[in-house]
Amino acid sequence: MKDAHEKLKSGARVMTAISASAAATAIPSVAAEPATAIDILLEPAATMLRRAFAANQRLRENYPQGFALDATHQPHVTILHRFVRTRDLDKIYAAVGEILAKENSSDWKLKAYKYYYSLWEGLGIAGIAIEPTNDLIRLQLRMIEAVGPLSVEAGSAAAFVTTQREPEINQATIDYVTTFVPTQVGQNFDPHVTIGLAHEDFLKKMLDEGFEDFTFSAIGLAVYQLGNFGTARRKLKGWALKP
Repeated sequence: MKDAHEKLKSGARVMTAISASAAATAIPSVAAEPATAIDILLEPAATMLRRAFAANQRLRENYPQGFALDATHQPHVTILHRFVRTRDLDKIYAAVGEILAKENSSDWKLKAYKYYYSLWEGLGIAGIAIEPTNDLIRLQLRMIEAVGPLSVEAGSAAAFVTTQREPEINQATIDYVTTFVPTQVGQNFDPHVTIGLAHEDFLKKMLDEGFEDFTFSAIGLAVYQLGNFGTARRKLKGWALKP
């Protein structure tokens, strides 16, 4: 963790720029036209997927009603949540593609270092925490700048993916996307992979077991439409990261 803290300290000016950019980005009020709740994310390679799927299975043994990680609940590292005008999605894809072309993100080595959880609608939503890096912070800044003019202040449940089996979008999910900028950027950026839901007492025991650090890479970057609990439900556009 010491190395991560030193990296963040050396990148303080970058994080300050993110916060200033987020605060200064003027976006329209709630759109009267259709909006989509998006997640611009990194798709992790097999090392992370194995750990995430194994942890998700444990959580579902404790809370079977929780979501299973699968093709419609994709394990991921969120870079940016936003409500955007649906008609502007193609513009967002173009902007994201331009940013990605300037990055060497396939070379990034990310470190997972602990389990964590937070309480959400009476349950614990758990994840694997990832050390923030200047590369991740820079990528987030560029995405904020690109997507900001195409964003709206807030959206409703209609902006998310729902199904007959999972028809609800809770208010905590809507609020999280609404406030992601500026509350989850800059010094508050907390990269992670969400692994599922469980009861708090079980999660406390899981955290007490400790965690074996590991490193992993990303194999893709994508734009997803979000579902309940911030899950990545529908892939809208994706890019493979070339080695």
